[in-house]
Amino acid sequence: KEHRRHPVTGFFSKLLFLDILFDPEGRYVLIYALVSIIVGASLYSWLEGWGFFDSAYFVVITLTTIGYGDLSPTKPITKLLTMFYAINGIVILLMFYDQIDAYADQRIDRILRNDRC
Repeated sequence: KEHRRHPVTGFFSKLLFLDILFDPEGRYVLIYALVSIIVGASLYSWLEGWGFFDSAYFVVITLTTIGYGDLSPTKPITKLLTMFYAINGIVILLMFYDQIDAYADQRIDRILRNDRC
């Protein structure tokens, strides 16, 4: 028997990717993304002298390939780090899309199986 969620709880669960968090394979993608943000924020804070929140903001903006340009690295080592994080961000986004696609396929298969019964 499938567990039914409250409509509001289900909405926030999907909005915050909690379904992926509880999926054994998807959990690794979220952990990898969070570790990347924390390590990157720590490095930028240390190397550039930015506050941790500003550093985390910069890392998220870089990882998501948005790049507003309001913060920018000034040292060669942090410019190199930024290149790494930009490429890493593409990989993380592709991993997220893959997990979301796999989760959607599973949901569609469950719905189709229930309709046939």
